[in-house]
Amino acid sequence: MEEMEEELKCPVCGSFYREPIILPCSHNICQACARNILVQTPESESPQSRRASGSGVSDYDYLDLDKMSLYSEADSGYGSYGGFASAPTTPCQKSPNGVRVFPPAMPPPATHLSPALVPVPRNSCITCPQCHRSLILDDRGLRGFPKNRVLEGVIDRYQQSKAAALKCQLCEKAPKEATVMCEQCDVFYCDPCRLRCHPPRGPLAKHRLVPPAQGRVSRRLSPRKVSTCTDHELENHSMYCVQCKMPVCYQCLEEGKHSSHEVKALGAMWKLHKSQLSQALNGLSDRAKEAKEFLVQLRNMVQQIQENSVEFEACLVAQCDALIDALNRRKAQLLARVNKEHEHKLKVVRDQISHCTVKLRQTTGLMEYCLEVIKENDPSGFLQISDALIRRVHLTEDQWGKGTLTPRMTTDFDLSLDNSPLLQSIHQLDFVQMKVPATPILQLEECCTHNNSATLSWKQPPLSTVPAEGYILELDDGNGGQFREVYVGKETMCTVDGLHFNSTYNARVKAFNKTGVSQYSKTLVLQTSEVAWFAFDPGSAHSDIIFSNDNLTVTCSSYDDRVVLGKTGFSKGVHYWELTVDRYDNHPDPAFGVARMDVMKDVMLGKDDKAWAMYVDNNRSWFMHNNSHTNRTEGGITKGATIGVLLDLNRKTLTFFINDEQQGPIAFENVEGLFFPAVSLNRNVQVTLHTGLPVPDFYSSRASIA
Repeated sequence: MEEMEEELKCPVCGSFYREPIILPCSHNICQACARNILVQTPESESPQSRRASGSGVSDYDYLDLDKMSLYSEADSGYGSYGGFASAPTTPCQKSPNGVRVFPPAMPPPATHLSPALVPVPRNSCITCPQCHRSLILDDRGLRGFPKNRVLEGVIDRYQQSKAAALKCQLCEKAPKEATVMCEQCDVFYCDPCRLRCHPPRGPLAKHRLVPPAQGRVSRRLSPRKVSTCTDHELENHSMYCVQCKMPVCYQCLEEGKHSSHEVKALGAMWKLHKSQLSQALNGLSDRAKEAKEFLVQLRNMVQQIQENSVEFEACLVAQCDALIDALNRRKAQLLARVNKEHEHKLKVVRDQISHCTVKLRQTTGLMEYCLEVIKENDPSGFLQISDALIRRVHLTEDQWGKGTLTPRMTTDFDLSLDNSPLLQSIHQLDFVQMKVPATPILQLEECCTHNNSATLSWKQPPLSTVPAEGYILELDDGNGGQFREVYVGKETMCTVDGLHFNSTYNARVKAFNKTGVSQYSKTLVLQTSEVAWFAFDPGSAHSDIIFSNDNLTVTCSSYDDRVVLGKTGFSKGVHYWELTVDRYDNHPDPAFGVARMDVMKDVMLGKDDKAWAMYVDNNRSWFMHNNSHTNRTEGGITKGATIGVLLDLNRKTLTFFINDEQQGPIAFENVEGLFFPAVSLNRNVQVTLHTGLPVPDFYSSRASIA
């Protein structure tokens, strides 16, 4: 109940309401506080002058806000009556709850009367401290406002509930804690006072003593004083005026104040308004519950933000440390290259120093030797060696002149570290908004199936702000197995062909971008057709085949056999279709059966290993696969005959019928894979295809027995 405490405090004094009255704007105020904020108005604005001029229509007249304002437009804290030079301006105050109120123009006269009985100056005005609506009081003054006894009762119960312990009401000095309460006396007693003042004998023996807590509850539930009419203080409220929205007494109705108004019984309106308040509270309770859940969510978000912050900081530090480690490794690699270059330069220079040192030593030795030879005085001996020495000197001189005295290596390092791209990348290093797309929504009104194909359509949510770069559509295998991707791309619609007939598929879609993938959409259940509806396929047929009747009827322009396939392939389930012979001339041998998509189209069906067929003339039939003829059976066809083909991929068999009778034994067994209905014929035959047929009853019953 602590949250309710602000509802129980006066907006002027900030304390619990004392003798609260209800203003016409439905706000409450203490009666004493109401007197304190009264302001006297000019005579021209009095209710009497308004009634005399014929403009007054109610007991309480709201002031024209254009003529009189208690607040300046800038809300400066000062107010005045506009339009009256003699009206004093009065500084406003703030109540403890922040509402601006106006003090009286002069202190009220000293009196010991109740605030309701103190005479109110004529032409007084009161302004609601909450909604700031102003009104002029009539002759009744503050007595004209009804007292809010319900609010008083709520405050009493609240203050009693906040009391620490119930004290004895008869202790003379320090009251002791009460131990019992007398329901008849309505007094709390401690044990000594009960024995002294309420002995269990005489008339008091019949009084009922209860524990203090129970007595507190019974006191709360005791009936309160019935509120009386503000105009007729001796009359209790007995009716309720719907137009005025206020309780009235019988005398008010007798005086005709509410003669044209709708008046209802007080008890009935009390129950009705209680019911309406309860219903309104239910909605408000739901909002309060949602608000509490929202606050829990926000508090959890605070905790989550703190945890995510710690985690993100750790991740950021780890990423920066990884960059620093990578830079340190690159630094070590570059330093190794510099050291290698350094060692190479030193080696080259040292080798040149060693070579020059050896050469210089040899040259110096030759020079010293030649000088010693020149000192010799033996001409014949000198001439014997002089030519050779001269050649050696010139040869040595030539050796010094071929770049020997030029350094083979420079002292500069011809390396320059290009760090500008890395510095630019470091300066551009920043956070990116990492968000995955919103979950796509499957558009049910555009999703459908046809035969063994399924078309699905989806879209992004209307309020989605994160773009999707593409979508991934997944279907299961039709048996409740694992999902598999059937489409990846930017389109928002996809048709999936080649599904199994009479199967239930589950489909879902998700969006993706560079950041990641969204959650899956809701799963959509798709049911393929129970039976197949299809026609012949002009796209895969031989060019000599002639089509008519919406590609359901075919013939041929050649005397040679040509093959035509159906548009729909089968890989699962039991399928049955029929062909009627519209024209049959000169006893040709048409063939009926199934084939792979890459079957030979210019020979009779069954000549290669891609077709399984029955070819038939007017007397007998044969089964043929890979040019192998088997099971000759009597009975042929004529114009008007019906050939039935039954492909049972559950049992892996192929069976043929002529005029609703099985033709021979089961034609082929162990047939697996994807098969297309197929026919081969020449110009002497014309047939019409009939699809969407149920499996013959006798075969279904036989299959169930097996």
